[in-house]
Amino acid sequence: MLIAQLTDLHVCSAGRPAARVVETNMLTERALRAVAGLRPAPDFVVISGDLTENGLIDEYKNLAALLERYLTMPIFVVPGNHDRRSNLRQILPHLPGVSSDSRFIQYVVEEFPVRLIMLDTVVPGHAHGELGPERLDFLDRSLTAAPHRPSLVVMHHPPFRCGVASMDSIHLRDSAAFTSVIARHQQVDRILSGHHHRMIIGRVAQAIAMVAPSIAHQWILDFDAAAPAALVMEPPAFMLHHWAREEGMSSHAVYVESYPGPFPGLTDPEYPGHGGAVS
Repeated sequence: MLIAQLTDLHVCSAGRPAARVVETNMLTERALRAVAGLRPAPDFVVISGDLTENGLIDEYKNLAALLERYLTMPIFVVPGNHDRRSNLRQILPHLPGVSSDSRFIQYVVEEFPVRLIMLDTVVPGHAHGELGPERLDFLDRSLTAAPHRPSLVVMHHPPFRCGVASMDSIHLRDSAAFTSVIARHQQVDRILSGHHHRMIIGRVAQAIAMVAPSIAHQWILDFDAAAPAALVMEPPAFMLHHWAREEGMSSHAVYVESYPGPFPGLTDPEYPGHGGAVS
C-alpha cells in the first residue's frame, strides 16, 4: 500500500503569491501532477494542513479545482494554522471526514490496511498548535477502539522539538500530554505532520514522528536561537509512505522537480561489490 503525503500547499487567490514571493498555486499544480504520474498510483493522499494561505473561500475554490483536475484517489485532509475550518467545510464538504465532527476537522479512516487518525491541532488566531482535553480524548478513544491494527496519526503541528527556535516556538504546545496518549497505544507506527516546511524526523514514545517538507517553499535551517524566521526556495518535495504487512512502514522523500536520468548503474571493473546490486 502506498500513501502520498503532501503538506503546506498555501494555495492563494489567483495571481497572488504567498508571502509576496512564492507562486504556490503553480507549485501546488506541479506537485499534484507529480503525484498523479506515480506508478503504481498511491492508494490515497493525505494533506497535513495549510491547504491555503489565508483560509479564504476563493483559495479553497482554487484548491478544489486543482484536486479535481489531477487526483482520482481518496483524499484526506486536516487543517493547519493558515486554514479556516468554516470555509474549508463550505468548499470541500465532499472530502471524507471533513464534516463528521461539529467542532473540529478530525476523523478516523478505517477502510485500509493501515488505520488513519486524522487529528485537528489548530488554535484559531495562533500559529502554534494545541489539542486540549477534548481532542486528546478523541485520539485516545479512537486508538482504544482498534488496539491491534497498525495506525498512523496525521496532524499539522509537530509534537516534538527540533532545535530550531523559530520552529519550536510554534510546535504542538501540549506535546507531553500527546506523547502520553501515544505511549499507551503501541499500534501507532508513524506520526505524520507538516508546518515546519522541512524534512525532520523524531520520536514520540514508540512511534517515529515525521515532518514532511512543503510542496512549495521551505523554512530556513538555522540553529542560532536569535535567527529570524525566513523562507528559502529549496526543492519542493512530498512523502511517499510504503506499507507491507511483513515489513511494516518505510517512508520516502519524493522531489517534485524532474531531474536528469535515469542512467544505467555501470561500475568499473575494480568495483569490489560485484555480485550484488549496485548502489
